Amino acid sequence: MLPVLTDLDHFRSLLSKAPVADPAAVADAEQRNGQLTKPPGALAKLEDLAIWYGGWRQTGRPVIENPQVVIFAGNHGVTKQGVSAFPPEVTAQMVMNFEHGGAAINQLAALAGARLDVQALKLDQPTHDFTQQAALDDAGLLEALQAGWGSVDPTSDLLVVGEMGIGNTTSAAALVCALFGGDAADWTGRGTGVDDAGMSIKTRVVREGVSMHQSAIKDGLDALGCLGGREIVAMAGAIAAARMLRIPVILDGFICCAAAACLAHIADGALDHCVAGHQSAENAHASLLEKLGKEPLLSLGLRLGEGSGAALAIQILKGAVACHSGMATFAEAGVSDG
Repeated sequence: MLPVLTDLDHFRSLLSKAPVADPAAVADAEQRNGQLTKPPGALAKLEDLAIWYGGWRQTGRPVIENPQVVIFAGNHGVTKQGVSAFPPEVTAQMVMNFEHGGAAINQLAALAGARLDVQALKLDQPTHDFTQQAALDDAGLLEALQAGWGSVDPTSDLLVVGEMGIGNTTSAAALVCALFGGDAADWTGRGTGVDDAGMSIKTRVVREGVSMHQSAIKDGLDALGCLGGREIVAMAGAIAAARMLRIPVILDGFICCAAAACLAHIADGALDHCVAGHQSAENAHASLLEKLGKEPLLSLGLRLGEGSGAALAIQILKGAVACHSGMATFAEAGVSDG
């Protein structure tokens, strides 16, 4: 069972003491992998994925039966500055589309056999414009963390988190710029497709926001409060909750990875239970994945968000686990191993 989050320092403390992969299960999975009817290393990264997954699920012969996808939606006050090609009203409209089964994530989650949950977080109350003040106060930050923390089904065995929020690539760019440094232009992309004028505004907004709050940001939680959105904070809360429950996570695109990066800046190894589902077309995603030390499972030029790339990557992880746990060993198959 997950403990109830009482305050922000409680969250920090829990993350610093989070469980690690079970070394005995890893050893069992490695031993089984070495006995399967294939040449050593023939399934390459699939072998590593299955062993990694088994370590977190505490078994040398894992199965994936109950994946969960959670989509969080939030609105951003900074959109008033013209950072997006779409108006904020689109966030609520897309939430309705998710709920009615009409979005890409609905199709991909269903294909993967994943439960899909959607949480809209105060869409009528956008965060503050972070060039004027912190996006969220401590109470708002804790509330959004709790929303993500409580969203994870303890009976699930794999988690994907996604987002919907007009303006959230601006927030994500500001977060990673604050955490990793560099110029705002290094981290700012076109998101949903802003033109050159919009791109100039967006870069300026990121630069101004980071400059305003940099001295107040001591770790990733501070960054989320100063520059984040409710849906980004909730994703971080859900990823952390999954760690506490030993549920592996497939990270989605740039925005999801920005949320994850905040956790990595709170506690070393906070993302050990995560793999990167894909590398998106957002120009800074490749650099962010490199900073996180995550190699993407897929690279298809996707830039949709919604958890779509990660949901598609569920199939890759399922394939890895199916081969690992379902293949016969040399002894079982009566095949000579050399």
